Amino acid sequence: MQWLLLKRLGALRLAEHNLNELTMSSDSHNNQNNQDSSVGLVKPQQVVIEQPLKLACGVVLPSHRLVYETYGTLNKDRSNGILICHALSGDHHAAGHHEGETKTGWWDNYIGPGKPIDSNRFYIVSVNNIGSCFGSTGPASENPETGKPYGADFPPLRARDWVASQRLLMQHLKIKCWAAVVGGSLGGMQAMRWSLEHPDELQHAVVIASSMKLTAQNIAFNEIARKAIKSDTDFCDGNYLQHNKVPHNGLALARMIGHVTYLSDELMGQKFGRDLRSGDLLQGKTDPVEFQIESYLNYQGDKFSDFFDANSYILITKMLDYFDLAREYNHDPVAAFSHAKCKFLVVSFSSDWRFSPDRSQEITDALIAAGKNVSYIAIDSDHGHDAFLLPNERYQKALGGYLSKLADRLEGGS
Repeated sequence: MQWLLLKRLGALRLAEHNLNELTMSSDSHNNQNNQDSSVGLVKPQQVVIEQPLKLACGVVLPSHRLVYETYGTLNKDRSNGILICHALSGDHHAAGHHEGETKTGWWDNYIGPGKPIDSNRFYIVSVNNIGSCFGSTGPASENPETGKPYGADFPPLRARDWVASQRLLMQHLKIKCWAAVVGGSLGGMQAMRWSLEHPDELQHAVVIASSMKLTAQNIAFNEIARKAIKSDTDFCDGNYLQHNKVPHNGLALARMIGHVTYLSDELMGQKFGRDLRSGDLLQGKTDPVEFQIESYLNYQGDKFSDFFDANSYILITKMLDYFDLAREYNHDPVAAFSHAKCKFLVVSFSSDWRFSPDRSQEITDALIAAGKNVSYIAIDSDHGHDAFLLPNERYQKALGGYLSKLADRLEGGS
């Protein structure tokens, strides 16, 4: 135990030293670029993968559709590809904007020319995974056997199914090895799964605000959200599309529950406190009172229920619950990571209580014990789990420095 602690302390000091070096090395490069620049106008692409995909549950999808976006240019030897793995409600639109829209992609703060994931230096692929609801095959897609939407009959998924599908896209793009697989939250779980399932096909795994498995508390929140959806009278046992209905209220409530867990108490206090949206708390007043936080959550829930699919939400939260990186390795994460060959960057955020820094520390400890090359950085932030999506100077420099060093090696041919 003492040996492990000493090795861990030494590795973490080395990790901080390496990251400081990477930050300095990236500053000179990034200063030549406009940090506020964007990839600009982007257009989604799609491919129908005709190769059968056998899922972990045993069901075979004879073919499936994937929607994805790319940013940057693939180099001559096709070695500078970075795969972006989205989280629960994410999609393929990670950066730039679509024609006729001003809203940028969900990770536009971090993807683009001169940004941490630099589209001037990398070919960046962001894919909407199967089971989701933004054009890739999922519960809202037509079941070829019935001619009706899959609905609740869409087969259960595991993170390894997303990885298997992404690998088929990788082959379609004629990329033999990713320079890096990058993801936050559920995206980080995919990056770790990539490192075990296909160790020769990625050089780096960037695991941000993630975990090797969910805590009981996390599973409980997911079940409450699913219960909210299923309790909606318009859910129709998951076959609402066949009845031209949508369980708006249940899905909005599920999102409200989830959204609270993505924020920190400190941030909610700073943004909303006990401020009122309407009414007042004076004695003798009978008008309804609405707090600002109530108004905000209702808005977020209603907005989400307008574009996300309820069955997809149920499916993906279950996938989160199922994930356990070390299950097949006698519940030994060191044994699991012994199969990995890539280098790792692990990032945590101080106020993230949904995927706390302790979970990232567990990942780092297991990697160190497995003898892997790992850099770990703990970021101070009051933004909770959502911090991995938001601007943060130290986070941006650490991620940018790490990937800039990778780009230097690729461009140097080493």
